[in-house]
Amino acid sequence: MNFDQLDWRILDRLRTHFLSGRFPPGGYWLGTDDLAQYNQTFGERIGWKWDAVLRELAALGWHPPQGVTRVIDWGCGSGVAGRRVLAAHRSLQTLALLDSSHLAVEYSRKRCATDFPGVTTEIFQGADATGGLLLISHVWNELDPAQRESLLRLILSAAAVIWVEPGTHLVARELQAARESLRQTFDVVAPCTHRAACGLLAEGMERHWCHHFADPPPEAFTTGDWARFAERAGIDLRALPYSYLVLEQPAPVPRQPTGDGWERLIGRARIHKPMARVFSCGSEGAREIEVTRRHLPEWYRALKRESAPTRVRWTYDGNRVTGAEPTIQPQQD
Repeated sequence: MNFDQLDWRILDRLRTHFLSGRFPPGGYWLGTDDLAQYNQTFGERIGWKWDAVLRELAALGWHPPQGVTRVIDWGCGSGVAGRRVLAAHRSLQTLALLDSSHLAVEYSRKRCATDFPGVTTEIFQGADATGGLLLISHVWNELDPAQRESLLRLILSAAAVIWVEPGTHLVARELQAARESLRQTFDVVAPCTHRAACGLLAEGMERHWCHHFADPPPEAFTTGDWARFAERAGIDLRALPYSYLVLEQPAPVPRQPTGDGWERLIGRARIHKPMARVFSCGSEGAREIEVTRRHLPEWYRALKRESAPTRVRWTYDGNRVTGAEPTIQPQQD
């Protein structure tokens, strides 16, 4: 389908569910058209978040653990997460699908068969993800406490997990709490540079949360379709906050950069004329730091442009940065 075929009765109803956090007991997919309309619009925006996560994993040199050929899309919806991961990792041979809606499973299965004819699809059965790459996408706020406990138990059996959620304060902090319960079992691949306790869960950090922003593809701004969609839906295409967690059963060799002073930038920098303030999190905790225009002009400009590397090793004088690795090449304003 294309943007000329959008049905706003369907899209408005779906968006009302997502914004309110109220989900009908029987599910919100009333037919295949619901899934197709969602997949073209709201689902694609979630796909941009998955693209951002997968790009970072590629930059880290991460790939599914050796011998893992099965990916499990838990709560698959229209199957956006599964298809993004299959496109990024061609070693995966089987896609297992699970959703409370049989309509969603069937839609996702058919889309996978069209886009990845060499991939076998199956319905995920039981509560054992042993040997699999488990995908979780934008489902946490739809689960009751018993379902959350069940999901956490399932995670413990997986070889690796890629978990992406909305970048809201509530959901992000709940994802941070889930990390605390899982970090003794798994290597924390991303976004963290360490396996220590989450610095944003420390006392006094209650108003902060671990979130990041995805960049939409250029066509979101160069074609009229997305502009018209955004205006009608009342959304800002540039606002794509997300939280995520990537876990892997302990690897024999630690992955770099990890520890050794490496930190991860969180959220967006606040730009002032003399300096940029940004949250940075490492094994020693999380704190707001200052990058001055005078001492690190290239980093200041990069933070202002939202193009700075997300992983960095700082040199500090208090909370003020005096040096940074990697080095950013000067650019013209």
